Amino acid sequence: MRVWIDLTNSPHVLVMRPVIQRLQAAGHEVRVTARDFAQTVELCRRLNIAHTVIGSHRGGRLAAKALGLASRSTALVRWARAEARAAGGRSFDVALGHGSNDVSVAAAVLRIPSSTMFDYEWATVQHNVNCRLARAVVVPEAIPPERLDRYGARGKLRAYAGLKEEYYLADFEPSAEVLDELGLDRSRPIVVVRPPPEVSLYHRFENDLFAEVLARLRSAAGHDGTQPVLLPRVESQRVQLRDVPGFRVPEHAIDAQSLIAHADLVISAGGTMNREAVALGTPVYTTFQGRPGAVDERLIDEGRLLRLERAEDVEFVKRARPATEARVRRDPQLLVELLLSPVHGDGAPAAPGALRSG
Repeated sequence: MRVWIDLTNSPHVLVMRPVIQRLQAAGHEVRVTARDFAQTVELCRRLNIAHTVIGSHRGGRLAAKALGLASRSTALVRWARAEARAAGGRSFDVALGHGSNDVSVAAAVLRIPSSTMFDYEWATVQHNVNCRLARAVVVPEAIPPERLDRYGARGKLRAYAGLKEEYYLADFEPSAEVLDELGLDRSRPIVVVRPPPEVSLYHRFENDLFAEVLARLRSAAGHDGTQPVLLPRVESQRVQLRDVPGFRVPEHAIDAQSLIAHADLVISAGGTMNREAVALGTPVYTTFQGRPGAVDERLIDEGRLLRLERAEDVEFVKRARPATEARVRRDPQLLVELLLSPVHGDGAPAAPGALRSG
């Protein structure tokens, strides 16, 4: 098959990496388009994912997002038509995205079957587009189906067990190189921090709690030897944070997953990094102040994700690591099967995705 995958944000590169590898290993032709936003393009280069850069982020306001959707979807249609001409008139067999409205719209215009994937159900504007246009909606089984009915997802859901991070981190083993790259002292507490996604429609407000956390971290860095590593989402955040005394703010995309695995604590106002910490066994607090999704609700109920109510509740100390740290690793082939369901029948895989511990 000819498979088109569109990447619009940094986490999508990580999610789709094993999918791309499995598809290529099976002999399929995979073409990747990427939006120039956050670390998306840089991560594609870091992970050796061949890609074509099309479009950029237009801003966080609804009107800007609508303009961005229209302009980038149009550019994707032009690109896909050119690709079809270059292939002797053969179009793509399927288009895949993780929350990419752009590829859902473009695929619908071109009459290409498409699948969308996400794990946060309250991005209302986004899902009212991608769920209605896609033929398969791939989500964690933790999300109650009735929460997605209003988006037009009824009859399209393809659910998988666990966290998406347990699939794309299945083959991951942490490296200590990132600690040397950042000049971190292994004997002192390492705290990884991710700011709120200020450009997301579901997080359009000031996060006072996060500001208090930053103030505590700045004090701890100066007095207690704590080592805060700030991982900005966008360049504007990098500019604001990089000159703060005691903060380490990487200038480029780094091996964030290895950093998380070696960290003593993760504090994030977003979602993916929280769940990466859970998957890798690192203690993690969420400062997210929007409406929690079903995945995070379950993790909080299980005590695997801690909701931070007050900045003073956080302790910056070295964590005790167990002699053996078991991880749940899930076979990403299941995601491949679910994403390809529009061209492989009704979407029910022949067998559940394999789960391994180790």
